[in-house]
Amino acid sequence: MIGSYLRLTPAEVERASHDPDWAAEYAHSLYDRDDAAAAARLYETDKAWNALDFLLTRRGFPVDVVFGEADMPWPAGQDWGYGPPRLLPADRVRAAAEALDAHAPDVLAEGVTPADLAAANVYPQIVWERGEEPDWVVAHWEGLAAYLRAAARDGDALLVWIS
Repeated sequence: MIGSYLRLTPAEVERASHDPDWAAEYAHSLYDRDDAAAAARLYETDKAWNALDFLLTRRGFPVDVVFGEADMPWPAGQDWGYGPPRLLPADRVRAAAEALDAHAPDVLAEGVTPADLAAANVYPQIVWERGEEPDWVVAHWEGLAAYLRAAARDGDALLVWIS
């Protein structure tokens, strides 16, 4: 299970809201490319998504950057892996970017042990049961923070999904 993000301009959000097939095709077309422009539009947190949610919620991060905050107005049955993508509107992307300094990577996992993550049943649980530290989750937070800043700077919204 991998956390995935797709940056959309306001015009692309409008198009995606009326044409979920276009949104899926657009995302898949970017996955098939190996260039900087495609990499700037897509981001993945790999298996760190659930630990990011746990750590960000614990620290009171004001925006749900892991699961998005709004349903897309699509017909039932849209599934991009583990359900339909959700939207993080551009104003909420901006709010997330503005909150990043107060939630710096160096303090994200402060005071949290692998045993805490295992006890909370955070995916992938086997990692925490082996005693691995959440450093790799923090590295994904650094990458996601840069991605959020770029999206906020450009006025983009995000589609967010688990695949």
